[in-house]
Amino acid sequence: MTTLVACLYRGTSLGVDGPVVGATAVENLVTTVGIDDPEDSRVNCILEGLRVARDLDDDTVVAVLAGTGETITGEREIAGQVDSLIEQYDPDSAIVVVDSVEDERLVHIIESRVPVDAVDRVVVRQARDIESTYYLLKQFLADEELRKTVLVPLGVTLLAFPALLAVVESVTVAIGAIAAVVGVFLLYKGLNIDSLLSALSAGTKNALYSGQVSLVTYVVGGGLALVGLFVGVLGASSLDVETTGELLLFMQFVYDSIPWLTAAALIASTGRLLDEIIQNERIRGAYINLPFVAIAVGLAVRGFAAYFLQISEIIPPVELPPMALGAREIEAVTLAPGTHLALFILASIIVSLVGVRVASYVSNADYGQAPADG
Repeated sequence: MTTLVACLYRGTSLGVDGPVVGATAVENLVTTVGIDDPEDSRVNCILEGLRVARDLDDDTVVAVLAGTGETITGEREIAGQVDSLIEQYDPDSAIVVVDSVEDERLVHIIESRVPVDAVDRVVVRQARDIESTYYLLKQFLADEELRKTVLVPLGVTLLAFPALLAVVESVTVAIGAIAAVVGVFLLYKGLNIDSLLSALSAGTKNALYSGQVSLVTYVVGGGLALVGLFVGVLGASSLDVETTGELLLFMQFVYDSIPWLTAAALIASTGRLLDEIIQNERIRGAYINLPFVAIAVGLAVRGFAAYFLQISEIIPPVELPPMALGAREIEAVTLAPGTHLALFILASIIVSLVGVRVASYVSNADYGQAPADG
């Protein structure tokens, strides 16, 4: 079995015509090349080829394939030398020794003519980290998406810094402004907000073209939510933060805004339910339960907010008016804060159970089954 150990040498001329074949001829060549340029990394490539040929048990033919320049002409020179070696020695396999990633791209020339068992890449130990960094940077600069993500913001930052200094005349303010902009950009890319915005735009366009009811209810719900936030802020601003504290201020905001927010969630979820009814023959129980969940959560949150405000005497306790039941008259009753909270919690639980029951009933009806009793 004959193995060809091929050292690829591309670049400046060796001073002799390739290929250089045989251990003796290769040793003479490496001595000549090493004396002319001791720092040439291809000296190590040729020495590695000699070592590989020495350690193999097969009948080996060591050769240096030389091409002039990194051009197509140089690659065709190497291809012609491979053909001459195959015609003369008829090797069964080959081992290719290279000293760089650029030379490793020529392996296909040999591989197309004779099976290649291994590729031995030689890197000078002192230069391993430098060369790896070089090729990493080269790959980075070749990636268009990475260039846009990193180099463009960096260039804009360097251009904006002197402009900000000229405007604000303060290094601290300029650095802070640039850091804020870069931070916003990194969050924008890191959280993939551009994809979310694209998906939102596509969903909105689809809703407009398909005539979905939920698009209108979402707009109405958004408007109600804004009204609720505004009402909550007005209610909280009517209190004195020094006498009430931040917690009660927040409770007042929740107490005033939660009816509007609950209405917004109820309208939005109802619109989604209507879309489900229009588009699908079978309605999923989760969509039916959404309006009930919105009401139940709103009742619970409103009850807790009212409890804190009532025990702090910011709002008065709830007083039930007198009622007449036939000949019997019931006097007015004032509900304690704890009783008032318990009623809200009970109402929230009842509404959620009704939602589960209705969803279960409709889902079973869609499948043509009778709802289970109990």
